Amino acid sequence: MHKARSASGLVMQLPYARYESKRTNLGRTMEIHGPKLLGTSYKDPVASFNLFRDFTVQHPEVYWSIILKELSVIFHESPKCILDTADRSRPGGTWLPGSVLNIAECCLLPSSHPRKEDDSFAVVWRDEGNDDSNVNRMTLKELREQVMLVANALDATFQKGDAIAIDMPMTVNAVVIYLAIVLAGFVVVSIADSFAANEIATRLRVSKAKAIFTQDYILRGGRKFPLYSRVVEASPCKAIVLPVSGNAVGIQLREQDLSWKDFLACVNQHSRPKYYTPTYRPIDSAINILFSSGTTGEPKAIPWTQLSPIRCSSDAWAHIDIGVGDVFCWPTNLGWVMGPILLFSCFLTGATLALYHGSPLGRGFGKFVQDAGVTVLGTVPSLVKAWKNTKCVEGLDWTKIKSFASTGEASNVDDDLWLSSKSYYKPVIECCGGTELASSYIQGSQLQPQAFGAFSTASMTTGLVILDEHGVASLDDKACVGEVGLFPLYLGATDRLLNADHEKVYFKGMPIHNGMCLRRHGDILKRTVGGYLVVQGRADDTMNLGGIKTSSVEIERVCDWADESVLETAAVSVAPPDGGPELLVIFVVLKKGYDCQPEKLKMIFSKAIQVNLNPLFKVKTVKIIPEFPRTASNKLLRRVLRDQIKHELSVRSRM
Repeated sequence: MHKARSASGLVMQLPYARYESKRTNLGRTMEIHGPKLLGTSYKDPVASFNLFRDFTVQHPEVYWSIILKELSVIFHESPKCILDTADRSRPGGTWLPGSVLNIAECCLLPSSHPRKEDDSFAVVWRDEGNDDSNVNRMTLKELREQVMLVANALDATFQKGDAIAIDMPMTVNAVVIYLAIVLAGFVVVSIADSFAANEIATRLRVSKAKAIFTQDYILRGGRKFPLYSRVVEASPCKAIVLPVSGNAVGIQLREQDLSWKDFLACVNQHSRPKYYTPTYRPIDSAINILFSSGTTGEPKAIPWTQLSPIRCSSDAWAHIDIGVGDVFCWPTNLGWVMGPILLFSCFLTGATLALYHGSPLGRGFGKFVQDAGVTVLGTVPSLVKAWKNTKCVEGLDWTKIKSFASTGEASNVDDDLWLSSKSYYKPVIECCGGTELASSYIQGSQLQPQAFGAFSTASMTTGLVILDEHGVASLDDKACVGEVGLFPLYLGATDRLLNADHEKVYFKGMPIHNGMCLRRHGDILKRTVGGYLVVQGRADDTMNLGGIKTSSVEIERVCDWADESVLETAAVSVAPPDGGPELLVIFVVLKKGYDCQPEKLKMIFSKAIQVNLNPLFKVKTVKIIPEFPRTASNKLLRRVLRDQIKHELSVRSRM
């Protein structure tokens, strides 16, 4: 891809040349099926991308019938059809009705298309501190045998259908445990290893987990952090404890708990401990309970079904071009949605999963990316900023990377440009979705020009509109800003929640569009003149400043560039206790070594906002703080800052 600048000022990367585009997963598929589906309108994968994507929205059953043959999905009982919309009580439709399978088995079996063989490398990894050692490798056969061994041990210990939690770093063992739980017909409960005891307790209680897999400690950046002790504080439920290193746990266990070694020992008398017959279940059976990040309050318990892996792996296949021969790395955790997305996106497309057992912030991780031959590297913007600022990856060879991917928060254009430069300016594919969608609803595509920090398209089969303040959809080709509404027919999206009213959360109060009740997602989207999409925060981060609506993200983008002392900003608005227009407050974290007064920054920010956004916007207060409150997945908690300001104003009003 080549760099350019659009008329709207976005820094662009041009798409593949026509001949290269036909070698991508989606381009190859379009070349085969495009002429038949689109007739003479079809030209080539680049010229006809938008036409083909629109076709997938209008005819999702046709698209999914094609894509299911591209993934390693093997049905025990085939579906009666692709989509059944007869049941009006299910606005999202019934997908692949009547089908029965085990999606973990699909990950573990060899296949001819995509080409997965027993001696193919399924996982590569390295432990932090062993940066000069060879990369560890596990074949598909070795992975399958390890998973089946653990599945037999699970059967000897638990009852079918039990919910079993995983609270540990995303190591090879964690991946084996995850697949074994699903293979054996249990349900994974995903808990991030960064959570405090009370957060662990909440998730165990809501999911009714019968046990939890964890580690004695976590190693990060050469330091040891306790994990098992947090699990003990959280709940009396049975824990199976893995050692962070060696074969023996380095801590005294409770009476009801088991070491990893003792847990596996229960299959010693098994005649075939590394063979297991999968538990086959209907496709809408739950396999994983995940939790929302909590940016909008109490985390929602979101059940993934066997449809969810199909969704996320198909989007990785189509948009990021993941497939056989790729080595896919994305620092994450099974407690967050990217963990399962990464796992299934590798094993259902034939790619190799790359895991670094340690902190991704240092040179050790960068060297692993080099030595493992990573071809697709996923990131979050704050991680890229850290690599750039510390220069920890300087001198490393990342040129095997064919594309980058980014999610989690708004990207910085300069940081994305720096990242892209590490591999001959390869594309950075932006991804934005949700746990409840099992993937991204807007993304980039290698068949389109990409703009740093923006999304070039809705994902395949995803229909969406941008709503104005009256709930009216803007025209598809019109530049606009508003809350996004998703078309309800969305394979992989949830149809239930464990601890909330699904219909109330996602559909109640949403407008009808072309006879469909739109699905709520909560993002504010801006569509640019060139058709690119920019996320401007959540609907609950929308401000009304002097009768004019804007978003936190829009103001933060201006303020982040306003002065060299600024590392990052967070914008919130609050109504005065005695009424009146909302007040704009900017929180600031300064760069290390800088010292700046709030009043000076207030003047700088006010001028920048008035010049770049609106001359009527005024900054009421600037507050400098050492760091921002964030969720464990690094999402900014503006509501915490908003509540802090509300409290301060309330106290002042009573004085």
